[in-house]
Amino acid sequence: MSSTFQHSPQPTADALARRVNRLHGQARLAPSEIAIGVVIGRASEYFDFFVFGIACVLVFPAVFFPFASQLDGMLLSFALFALAFVARPMGTALFMTIQRRWSRGTKLTAALFLLGTATVGMAFLPDYGSIGGWAIGSLTFFRFLQGLAMGGSWDGLPSLLAMNTPSGRRGWYAMIGQLGAPIGFLIASALFLFLHTSLSHEDFIDWGWRYPFFVAFAINVVALFARLRLVVTHEYTKAMEERELEPVGVVELVRTQGHNLFLGAFAALASYALFHLVTVFPLSWIVLGNTQSINSVLVVQIIGAAVGILATIASGFIADNIGRRRTLGVLAALIGIFSLFAPWLLGGSRSGQDAFILVGFALLGLSYGQAAGSVTSNFETRFRYTGAALTSDLAWLIGAGFAPLVALGLSSKFGLVAVSTYLLSGAICTLVALRVNRALAERD
Repeated sequence: MSSTFQHSPQPTADALARRVNRLHGQARLAPSEIAIGVVIGRASEYFDFFVFGIACVLVFPAVFFPFASQLDGMLLSFALFALAFVARPMGTALFMTIQRRWSRGTKLTAALFLLGTATVGMAFLPDYGSIGGWAIGSLTFFRFLQGLAMGGSWDGLPSLLAMNTPSGRRGWYAMIGQLGAPIGFLIASALFLFLHTSLSHEDFIDWGWRYPFFVAFAINVVALFARLRLVVTHEYTKAMEERELEPVGVVELVRTQGHNLFLGAFAALASYALFHLVTVFPLSWIVLGNTQSINSVLVVQIIGAAVGILATIASGFIADNIGRRRTLGVLAALIGIFSLFAPWLLGGSRSGQDAFILVGFALLGLSYGQAAGSVTSNFETRFRYTGAALTSDLAWLIGAGFAPLVALGLSSKFGLVAVSTYLLSGAICTLVALRVNRALAERD
């Protein structure tokens, strides 16, 4: 056995994970282990992104944009927030090349270390008062790296899980990977609430806000090894090869399956449009209006995240009974109705604002739980691995990436009717995409 290790062609990270698997006596991949890997991986990634999103409201305007008004500081921060979603498809293309050249374990290790390093690098940045524009430039650089790394962190576990589930349980298994988002948001919000409650405003702005960025690196290291235990096993590799879940060239994918990419992105647009409009945007709007304390909003959002987790779980039962695409269609219609009440709720009393967040999280969980890979089956088998990753990238870019920036910018000028318009357009796009997809399926 020692000679096997000495002559192993696998990279160090792969070899280490294989040794861990042998020590644990792992003989095969159980669905429960795949599910745990999916949840841990997604939660760690979204924790990084939500730490940045909350900081865009509570920290960055004062630390990096003190020369601007509070509103303009948030808008500039949200512009950087959107940058990662622009970089994400680039990261997918780059790291798919790395996987084809070396291995899946090498790609995942590089992506998660890049994600953690970029996030923790933000914690060490001096403020604008110390180095001027270099602080903003450095924050921009690290945010771009976050986006690249997020694109590269696709491990194919959700696709493998979905393609190995009984036909009657696809909705249940589809929602498992989606649990990572509300879990990541809950942890990020709870950590910011603890720091904001425990520290004075001066200490929080000076050094307290940096701790969540340090924590992100530690979480990424744990998530890395949890996922490597799966993705470098012989059983996992064999299962992926049998399902033809291997990376293909992005240019080839776009040329031959481009219509499926955009159809998949728009089919889930209602969910993604709602995503940041119930997480990051309400915090910014309430802080600007000073209608309730920051701590109160964070508490409500933590409760909302818990509601979102329960709703995501419930979506699995609902989809298994009425179908995934029908679930998405019904929820898109409900999101469209909800959008009409957005100005009245968010622009009203404290109870109305809390209701907007809680009801929004419930709708988000029910829809987002089935949003991933809703039309992935349209891809030819050998394109599904890369197609699923790029479909998700485009859905985030089109639906969610610019949502806080657009919603806050337009609402500050034209009122909260802009939120209604944004959500309603996402719901309409989803309904149209689902109808087109159904027509194509009937034709085929």
